[in-house]
Amino acid sequence: MTTTEQHDRDDGPAQKVSVSMPAGRIAAVKARVGARGFSAYVSAAVERQIQRDLLEELLQAKEREIGQPSYEVLEWATEIFQEAEALAANEQAVEEPRTHGNDGGREWHAREAS
Repeated sequence: MTTTEQHDRDDGPAQKVSVSMPAGRIAAVKARVGARGFSAYVSAAVERQIQRDLLEELLQAKEREIGQPSYEVLEWATEIFQEAEALAANEQAVEEPRTHGNDGGREWHAREAS
């Protein structure tokens, strides 16, 4: 069992942490979500990364168990991922910030990945 599997992502109360990031990245996040949405945005990004890490661990384990996928399967998977990225890019381009509270109408509303 990996460390990320030992803890539920919403386990316990919220805690403050100190994270160092490039100033430009911080400014980009604040421009998207405002100061009040920063923590939710970063938390959702961390959740997505944990999901990706777990998926990578699963893929590596399956590859060790049954071998590498065929060229045809890799080609199919590449096409599916490219389609998904294009759909996500289109959705992001048309999505408008939602007005809520005193954040200048730019509060970020996370969607959970399934």
